[in-house]
Amino acid sequence: MAKSKVLVVGATGYVGSRIVKASLEQGHKTYVVQRPEIGLDIEKLQMLLSFKKQGAHLVKASFSDHKSLVEAVKKVDVVICTISGVHFRSHNLLMQLKLVEAVKEAGNVKRFLPSEFGMDPSKMGHALEPGRESFDQKMVVRKAIEEANIPYTYVSANCFAGYFVSNLSQLGTLTPPTDTVYLYGDGNVKAVFMDEDDVATYTIKTIDDPRTLNKTLYLRPPENILSQRQLVEMWEKLSGATLEKKSISGEQFLASMNDVDYATKVGIGHFYHIFYEGCLTNFEIGKDGEEASNLYPEVKYTRMDEYLKIYI
Repeated sequence: MAKSKVLVVGATGYVGSRIVKASLEQGHKTYVVQRPEIGLDIEKLQMLLSFKKQGAHLVKASFSDHKSLVEAVKKVDVVICTISGVHFRSHNLLMQLKLVEAVKEAGNVKRFLPSEFGMDPSKMGHALEPGRESFDQKMVVRKAIEEANIPYTYVSANCFAGYFVSNLSQLGTLTPPTDTVYLYGDGNVKAVFMDEDDVATYTIKTIDDPRTLNKTLYLRPPENILSQRQLVEMWEKLSGATLEKKSISGEQFLASMNDVDYATKVGIGHFYHIFYEGCLTNFEIGKDGEEASNLYPEVKYTRMDEYLKIYI
């Protein structure tokens, strides 16, 4: 079977750039949207040109120009959207509704993967304000996709290692603490941590796989299902350091929301659901989902002790 042609929207971002790389590496003809709104952002332009050097095709299109989006979509079989949905960077999830309209009009797409790549929003109907906005908007996009009868796969990639592992899941930093580590409750609630390159690899694996059509692909490789305390112990063993451990109760943690900016409030809410409720691991994958490492055992996913070595 011929490999699908892929269009990546949001290719210069944290996830998108990795999706482009994985798509090219797995032999897909890969198209990348080049938006005129890029203006004088030379870093983004140079990244797009580097994709072109690697074999990707640049396609000029804009969310403000419906016809250009339709024309871009018509070139491919699969559309993957990775526009940002985090509040401390940019938050554009509902712009995808314009892309859904273009995919619907083009009528040729065999698979659409919207910008998800985190917690499963269908499990987060109880989420705290203001962080629930992300989940609610992802569900609005899902509803539009399904009402348009567009074939889809949703990717639930859980915790990106760059934001949750390198810092031992401490808020407000990206590097390991040197003296004190704050544990959420007893630190024993299990979460799932993923190397971002592996997220991209699994995502591209799924696009031609009939087993994931109109399903959610959960990235839950067994050796990366870890508690925060296990992460800390992993780091101490690797680095030779012994950190002072201080526990924060759920009530204390939520109270810290009162005196911070909007983006930090969102982060605190999400951390609460992950590390106190265990929202990434407190459910079984049902008939509407598949687990990535089970489907694709050939992928040698990065274990978190290996990931942490670069920070020593």
